[in-house]
Amino acid sequence: MAHGTGDSAMSLLDCQKHRFTLPADVHYLNCAYMGPLPATAQQAGVEAIAVKGAPHGIGASAFFEGSDRARSLFGQLIDADPTRIAIIPAVSYGIATVARNVTVEAGSNIVVVGEQFPSNVYAWRRLAATRGGELRTVHPPDSAHRGEAWNDALLGAIDAATAVVAVPQVHWTDGTRFDLAAVSARARAAGAVFVIDGSQSIGAHPFDVQRLAPDAVICAGYKWLLGPYAIGLAYYGERFDDGEPIEETWIGRRHSEDFRGLVNYRDDYQPGAARYDVGERSNFILLPMLTAALEHVLAWKPERIQEYCARLTRPLVDEARELGFTVEAEAWRGAHLFGLRTPPGLDLDALQRTLQQRKISVSLRGSALRVSPNVYNDAADVTALQQALRAAVTHPAPDAATPSADPAAPASAR
Repeated sequence: MAHGTGDSAMSLLDCQKHRFTLPADVHYLNCAYMGPLPATAQQAGVEAIAVKGAPHGIGASAFFEGSDRARSLFGQLIDADPTRIAIIPAVSYGIATVARNVTVEAGSNIVVVGEQFPSNVYAWRRLAATRGGELRTVHPPDSAHRGEAWNDALLGAIDAATAVVAVPQVHWTDGTRFDLAAVSARARAAGAVFVIDGSQSIGAHPFDVQRLAPDAVICAGYKWLLGPYAIGLAYYGERFDDGEPIEETWIGRRHSEDFRGLVNYRDDYQPGAARYDVGERSNFILLPMLTAALEHVLAWKPERIQEYCARLTRPLVDEARELGFTVEAEAWRGAHLFGLRTPPGLDLDALQRTLQQRKISVSLRGSALRVSPNVYNDAADVTALQQALRAAVTHPAPDAATPSADPAAPASAR
């Protein structure tokens, strides 16, 4: 079995725990909540702080080189032209940029999926309300295995009046996978703008802009890209070549590299998606951290990460089913993010206490125990969760005033 980060796409990936600084006694199966920073990304941040502490060494080129490197790496990850990549502070910012530049007329509709993360909902609610359109929400079917039927319902909701289709690649609560190729074809046939929130998949699941032909892809940096909080990346296709950004930044204007000429104000923007960059996009601390993390993700390769997670969690899925948990069919869920729907009568509070006592970090989202492993997890993490599920089903934990299994995450956190 291969080891390291420079292996071919066909080789199997070994556990990469040694590249992280997670505590040895914590079983962190919660990347969908917050991806841990690789050690190299942490070091990049420390070094970047030192540079900012002595800013005489920050030249004009530093305002451009770091952001260009991040665009290039993300472009490689999703097979997109780097000039079409924008640097954003959050998914809500990237979605708001799209909403600002799409046409929604009275009587048209915007299609989203039920229980989607709010960052990819609120902008569409406002847009539909102000333009006289309909926000068409496709709810999941009330069934144990809902992936195929949910996908069918999603395709059926897109019609000639659809102006926007805004969906994730996998659902944030339970990893239900959506057939983006089929959705893309239906959206194109309707003339609709196709928007993907890739926050819970890009970095750990293969994603190809050329194959899926989306109009926009928005991705948080702090989850599966393993980067810091408050920075993300977005792809904007040809529909947005002449759009209006949320901010009118100095660096987004053509020839902004010429600091002496910045007082010669001009109306034309830098080519590509740079017009949509957040102000102060040249973040001298966050960008080096994100870049270091992206280099790891690219070396590991998302398809290998999927295979690793599938191989690692197969015993867990098998035992969970034996214990009465319901798990979506493999064809309709991610290997890196999936839900274990609890058997009837299971005390969720007791389950949370059991997980907390055993230092197992997962998330409860609705009736699903969301499990989201990554390359830093090993068989010991999976075994710990198996034992906890077995204990919760056969010997519920006694009442105790202990925090939840996901103590840092409010109910709405991803």
